[in-house]
Amino acid sequence: MLTILAEKRLQRRRGGSPHCLNAQLVISLTSYPARFPTLHLTLACLLDQTVRPDRTILWVAHEHLSALPASVRYLVNRGLEIRACADLRSFKKLIPALEAFPNAYIATADDDVYYRPDWLETLVRGSEEGVVICHRAHRIRRLADGRIAPYHDWQFDIQDAAARKPSTNIVPTGVGGVLYPPQSLHPKVMDRNFFERLCPDGDDLWFYWCARMAASKYKKVGGKLRVIPWGGKQESSLWASNEHGGNDAAIAALTKEFGCPP
Repeated sequence: MLTILAEKRLQRRRGGSPHCLNAQLVISLTSYPARFPTLHLTLACLLDQTVRPDRTILWVAHEHLSALPASVRYLVNRGLEIRACADLRSFKKLIPALEAFPNAYIATADDDVYYRPDWLETLVRGSEEGVVICHRAHRIRRLADGRIAPYHDWQFDIQDAAARKPSTNIVPTGVGGVLYPPQSLHPKVMDRNFFERLCPDGDDLWFYWCARMAASKYKKVGGKLRVIPWGGKQESSLWASNEHGGNDAAIAALTKEFGCPP
């Protein structure tokens, strides 16, 4: 049913209202060939929002550009921008946009889920200076000595009032979408040598650490987000499971390099 709805949104020209932010607003996402067959459905959702961004950009690795299907290329006529970049894996959803638009608000999205028409509006409406806004987040738990507790002890998909106020202990899950204000991330965020060495599969953790190093806070907006992937189960989300201790290994590496976030 949602696939049919997304297809209909391809034909709609909602236009959207202008945003109220004091800088450019960019929707940024990435994809890779395994996700290309349903990518146009997510893009249809992002191009049909009640608030109009200044740009909607799909970042694709140079070597994957020729594999983009016609269903995606067609959307250039609907305002989509397709840009080639280095293959930074999931980090492509934000790093190239930060390089190209350092003074913009950047809303990141995943490439394989349904997004409601008011997805972007809800993020923008919750914006605050120095605060990263998200639809979905987990809360970090601390041990008695202040260290971060193992990932399986965190609070998942939090919905309480505290999450809806700027705080330092929640980590957005990228699948829900995240709005980064200008200069909300430390300049180290761009350093490929760091994130590929410390957390190659942990883009959400990397962006969290870089926001804290820039003294930014986080806030959740909206109600409980229902995550609906087109293909059923998500294949390789950082937050889907903690098999093999991947999240904990990334947290340990980041803590050793930069210290525990305050």
